[in-house]
Amino acid sequence: MLAVDIQILLVIILGTTDCQIIPRIEECGLSCSQGFHCKSKPSTGIFNSFCRDAPASLSSTVLKSMKLSTAMKCVQGSQCSLHLNIKGTLNLDENIRGLEICSLSVDVQQSQCVNVRFSRKTSNKLLGRKVHVQFNCFEVNVAQHIYVTMKTIPNYCEVKLSQEYYVEDCRNNDVGKHIPVCFAGKLDYNVDRVRKTISVNVSDFLQDQDYYVRLCHKWFTCEDVGSFALIKGKESLKSTSLQYSQLLPCLCIEGWSAIPDARRTQLCPFKNDTKALWDRIVYNPATQTLAWEPACPVHVTVNLCRLTKPNEQCVDLQNSSTTAPEKVKYSRVDTHPRLCMKFTTKQGSWVRCPFAHGNFPAWKMRIAARAEQTQVSFISQTKAQFSVLVCNKAQLSSCNSVGIRHSVSAGDSHPTSVNISGEICGSQVCIQSWRTDVDYSVPLQICDIQCTLSSQSKEDDENAVRIMLLTAIILILVTMMALLGHKILTVFHRKKHEGRSPAQIIRQSFSTRAKSTSSLH
Repeated sequence: MLAVDIQILLVIILGTTDCQIIPRIEECGLSCSQGFHCKSKPSTGIFNSFCRDAPASLSSTVLKSMKLSTAMKCVQGSQCSLHLNIKGTLNLDENIRGLEICSLSVDVQQSQCVNVRFSRKTSNKLLGRKVHVQFNCFEVNVAQHIYVTMKTIPNYCEVKLSQEYYVEDCRNNDVGKHIPVCFAGKLDYNVDRVRKTISVNVSDFLQDQDYYVRLCHKWFTCEDVGSFALIKGKESLKSTSLQYSQLLPCLCIEGWSAIPDARRTQLCPFKNDTKALWDRIVYNPATQTLAWEPACPVHVTVNLCRLTKPNEQCVDLQNSSTTAPEKVKYSRVDTHPRLCMKFTTKQGSWVRCPFAHGNFPAWKMRIAARAEQTQVSFISQTKAQFSVLVCNKAQLSSCNSVGIRHSVSAGDSHPTSVNISGEICGSQVCIQSWRTDVDYSVPLQICDIQCTLSSQSKEDDENAVRIMLLTAIILILVTMMALLGHKILTVFHRKKHEGRSPAQIIRQSFSTRAKSTSSLH
């Protein structure tokens, strides 16, 4: 319950601070307590800067108090300025002829001072009484940091009051509505992506006052990117066009009135246009360094990855992940077209392949099946070292080695080969190779290897024998049937001439064949 009460109290206090109404004054000036006569005169503060020892009769607390506040002076209800309102209290003493009040701007180290003198006749009559002094002619700026001192005249050592003060800023509603430097204006925009221009309309700013508009990149401050425009206050059309080169998440439109220390307003509408951030990749062939530098502040994880052929996924390379707000570098990088950079943010992932267009030296691997072995050939435009092995493909990003790793050198675009013994075939069997003379290389894989020529020839021979045997059996049966048919037709024609019927001829033929068969037994 107590915590809730404290939160409510803080809300009330903070809300009161922003909504506080600044007291108005018609004219600035000096005033003293009723019955006291005083007058003011500007002072450099130099002549009263050195102090003297105070008389024994003078109390060190002769200066009782000092209170600071802000006052607002307006001309014709619109042209307003801020003034520092200083109220001081002291006990009138015969050793004091007046006060020196100074205001020092801490930001720019500029000071302004005033001497306040008391009438001698009045002072002598009212010795020992309290005098209230109010002075409000020090003009101050919005959000100014001020150091105020109050000293006696003459300046007695250790008899002084001092206080720091912060002038209200434009977040105060009263200040924001009436002080010209707070009139930041309202910006509306329209983007022409074809012409690469941004049209800006300005409203709600100081009438008849010139207004500046520019494009900038927002880092710790908004850094100018060259496009700048001035809108004349007397012109009826309060708009301008600004040229841009890229729509970046940190590209902002900034506007402010053409008066000193004017408040600025910013509009950053392209926070989701992150695609252009990933194009600033640079490769240095001399050092084999691949680098990326963000054009805007961005929280991103960067990886090197291998672009796969089947589904165009980019598989991360081991030990290449880094998270950095500024420049990212990779040394000794393979320039293979499938080596890419992956950028991952909360919005998603983007892949850029700087070597995909064939502008840098690349290498290729090919295989050829021979009797009881496989020949692996390499062609590289530059001198390079490679490792080769046979592996079983477990996942998209991994391949488990099942053989001896072979090393080979290649270069100058001449093919170099290495022979791997044994049968290598199957849908999950791969030959994998990568460069070993760099720190980051793309592992290339050739998978789904067809069986070698020797095993295929053996299987073909077995099939041929089967076909030839079946063909021979069919030919023998056909021959036997042909001979039998020929014999029957011959006997048929012979008996026909002898006058017997066809049925008798056939019976005679079969009985004759049976007798000959039995005689053989």
